[in-house]
Amino acid sequence: MFTGLVEDVGTIAWVKPQGSGQLLGIRTAIPLGDVSVGDSIATNGVCLTAEGFEGDVFRAVAGRETLERSTLARARAGQRVHLERALAVGDRLGGHLVQGHVDGLGEVLRSYDAQESWILWIRIPRELSRYVASKGSLCVDGVSLTVNEVAGDDARLNIVPHTARVTRLGGLRPGDRVNLEVDILAKYVERLLGGSTSGGLTPELLRQYGYEP
Repeated sequence: MFTGLVEDVGTIAWVKPQGSGQLLGIRTAIPLGDVSVGDSIATNGVCLTAEGFEGDVFRAVAGRETLERSTLARARAGQRVHLERALAVGDRLGGHLVQGHVDGLGEVLRSYDAQESWILWIRIPRELSRYVASKGSLCVDGVSLTVNEVAGDDARLNIVPHTARVTRLGGLRPGDRVNLEVDILAKYVERLLGGSTSGGLTPELLRQYGYEP
């Protein structure tokens, strides 16, 4: 489990094929002496397992499903990536609960400076857009963000200056693809409501739980 607060913007040192996936070497300023083999490190929002270390580089495998679902399929040496170690018990939850399980790929539609913030408009895949709500949370390339506006399948995200400085979101341009993870709570609510009644959320279901629509 992660928070969506980036610890470091690392660099992919090398990429090697491994079976149907690939082995990544990722250089980071995170003190790897505090990281053990088997620990999880979110890489652009993808939960990867540290498999070994070479100086300031950790090795991790991205399997076939990971490559099919995320931008890591196009990983290349020199690419900068957002990194975050897994949340420890007792840590502050400054972002929102992020699993590191990419739900789909979004596309940057517009990107521009609005003085007090950097604006991103992202096209959300149709099957995911129902989980995205204004003032809700959305994880973009491993960064916990607040959705400021929803227009159909498009979402506007206002990137505050600090986030723009410590991440690579300010460098995104129209046409860029990004990893998206929607709020896990939204998916569980949909699952629970769908399991309670074939009609989903209805006035009858609300009355059953003490609400008067």
